[in-house]
Amino acid sequence: MLAVLLSALLGLSGPAKVYQFEKAEFSITVFGGQWDNPYRQEEVAMDMEYYAPDGEHGVLPCFYCGSDSTWTARFTPIQSGRYSLRFIYTESEDFASDLDDLSLIVYPADGQGFLHPNDNWTFRFDNGDLFRGIGENICWESRTEDDNPHLSELHQQADIYNYDVMLPRLKAHGGNFTRMWMCSWNFPIDRQKDFNNPRYTECDGPINESAVKRLDHVLGLAENLDIKVMLCMGQGNVKADEDFFTSEDAKARYRNYLRYTVARWGYSPSVAAWEFFNEVDNIQFADSENPIPAAAIADWHSEMAKYLRSIDPHSHMITTSISHRDIEGLNSIPEIDFNQKHIYKATADIPNTINRYEKEFDKPYVIGEAGYEWDWYKNFEEIADGLDMDFTRAMYYGLFNPTPIVPMSWWWEWFDSRGTDAKIAEVRALSDQMIEAGGGSFEPLEVRVAGNDGYAVRCGKKVFVYIFNPTDKPITTFSVVLGDHKTYRLTKLNILPNKEQTFIL
Repeated sequence: MLAVLLSALLGLSGPAKVYQFEKAEFSITVFGGQWDNPYRQEEVAMDMEYYAPDGEHGVLPCFYCGSDSTWTARFTPIQSGRYSLRFIYTESEDFASDLDDLSLIVYPADGQGFLHPNDNWTFRFDNGDLFRGIGENICWESRTEDDNPHLSELHQQADIYNYDVMLPRLKAHGGNFTRMWMCSWNFPIDRQKDFNNPRYTECDGPINESAVKRLDHVLGLAENLDIKVMLCMGQGNVKADEDFFTSEDAKARYRNYLRYTVARWGYSPSVAAWEFFNEVDNIQFADSENPIPAAAIADWHSEMAKYLRSIDPHSHMITTSISHRDIEGLNSIPEIDFNQKHIYKATADIPNTINRYEKEFDKPYVIGEAGYEWDWYKNFEEIADGLDMDFTRAMYYGLFNPTPIVPMSWWWEWFDSRGTDAKIAEVRALSDQMIEAGGGSFEPLEVRVAGNDGYAVRCGKKVFVYIFNPTDKPITTFSVVLGDHKTYRLTKLNILPNKEQTFIL
């Protein structure tokens, strides 16, 4: 039996003190282990088993630290009281050694915990607080070279378009939610070279330390700013072809990718959801002559979602996304907490899309990207008014329809340069009022208005209304059907064409 030395790093010095909803970190060093690649759980693995004060049982994967035969466990206790811990070390999937039970005393503290599904309108925290995500995509930081013919100079401004600047700006604008990618140029945790981003350095090993440290830093920043992140993990540093979805070797590799990701960043309440893919239908049809079978993609998601759920004791939500083509079976996977697609050049379809998919599949539906234009090569100066208009229009359509994350714009650099993203603040303020007024109750009401582009929601004793004018004449009146043969009518308005207005009745 191998000797295992455990040292608990729970504070700078003195007696350990761990608080509810805060990270507890442990370092475990193994002497005498035998392995070639410590990032493959088939060769070696360290896990932390725990029993919470109420008896809840969980197992947390630990991650290898890169030297000195040392693993780290990062754990965020949700309950106060006494936890019982045990570290389990295995080699070649055979039990090797463990430690006697250890006690971890967690002191009560204020906090919300992790986000979980609640209903089609909201998520909920462990402490019961409700949440609606209001924000925008900030999927990556500036790159070294950008091939956009009109915006490359803007996109390459590293002094502005980095997370240390962009996340505080999002917070200042009232945003509480964003989406980030792990890809070849952003958090490339298993890539050795060719990043198109000077923030990362080349390496020889299977894990890129510059990338994991950057993600450590950014998630820590998000925690301090109280911004929640949908983290799109992608396929890692391999090609996502049919073999990726069907080969047992490829699936084993991806399980190790997931295990490391959960072990290192699963402690963070700022991770709102793990997203498997960005627009997996585009991956399906990357070779239009030989598309990947839908069943292979759906089966892969089902298998990986079950595995991800089994190794994540903090129960982060799980999702994936499509561009515009549905994949049969993908929307029906029980372990996927909310379904998601992206909508461009069809902003007016957002309300119908959300309601239709939720009715069909009985789970929340999210528009993870939305905008007036998707084409990278268009000159945005020529369509600036449309882009600005749909920036807020998409958010309001989500706010007044049953989705827990309002549709998020793309083109974050463009909207930042114009100041358009400051409009997030008014949407966030109205969202907070809706949740406070109704305590999580949202009752859609009928709106009668020219152009048929009005929405109303009763939250408690207040009625919130949104009107967009798609006509070529000013809107001067609308009415809201309140029920019980009551209708509220508002007149003497002046909502101009292609403009919007909100009301609280």
